[in-house]
Amino acid sequence: MNIQDIQEEIVDEFSMFDDWMQRYEYMIELGKSLPLIEEQYKTDDNLIKGCQSKVWVHAELDGDKLVFTADSDAIITKGIIAILIRAFSNQKPQDIIDANTDFIDEIGLKEHLSPTRANGLVSMIKQLKLYAVAYQTQLK
Repeated sequence: MNIQDIQEEIVDEFSMFDDWMQRYEYMIELGKSLPLIEEQYKTDDNLIKGCQSKVWVHAELDGDKLVFTADSDAIITKGIIAILIRAFSNQKPQDIIDANTDFIDEIGLKEHLSPTRANGLVSMIKQLKLYAVAYQTQLK
């Protein structure tokens, strides 16, 4: 499945909920299904800067695809990173670099987060794309 298809799937899932309390609950559920980062990667190097809560992200190549694992010490943040990882993990680095993130606006995520969480969301996206850039150069 490509990134665009996954993003559309996420938008469809969020559109099933009438209010934001239900969407938050769904994000918390998604956070519970997050592919967890191994303890050895919970280092300062893997912490995302600009997040109020702690978010660790690890990336590694599996063939020509980039696989992300992550964790957070906050349940909503864990849900946010789970959504991003679902969209971008197991994809080619170039596809991650080229992907737009309009689906975040379509599900209304940014506008329903506190300013600090919204900044954290932007930092998470930036970090995932930076990993993609780093690995893309290795593939060439």
